[in-house]
Amino acid sequence: MTSGEKNMTNEQPKPKHYKDLFVWQKGMNLAKLVYKLTVRFPSEERYGLTSQLRRAAVSVPSNIAEGQARQSTREFIQFLSHAEGSLAELETQLLLGVETGFAQESDVQPALQQIDELQKMIVALRRKLSLYSPLATRHSPLSSRGH
Repeated sequence: MTSGEKNMTNEQPKPKHYKDLFVWQKGMNLAKLVYKLTVRFPSEERYGLTSQLRRAAVSVPSNIAEGQARQSTREFIQFLSHAEGSLAELETQLLLGVETGFAQESDVQPALQQIDELQKMIVALRRKLSLYSPLATRHSPLSSRGH
């Protein structure tokens, strides 16, 4: 098999470990940033918005890790979708933190920038993985030649 033929297989070699994924590393950095930010939230929000923010932030790298550890590319793509959902949740909650006066816009801006960057990275990774796993897409092309 030539190197060109290797690239035509349905499965791309996966990184050996999720810790090797730059997108996971960035997710971990975002989670740490959110933890630092929420330390300043009012104590009465410990079980409210603070808890929600932290849970959503932890969910991002957790879903990336779980997806990468799964057996199939299709499952990995699904977990990347969960991570994207957590990013949207986190962004909403950060904006609510500003609107409620628990945080200043300047305080949440670095987290919002990281969310934007992670969203782009996850979309790009999902697209790339979909190229290697036709079954992962909803509209797999059918052969024009009948059986």
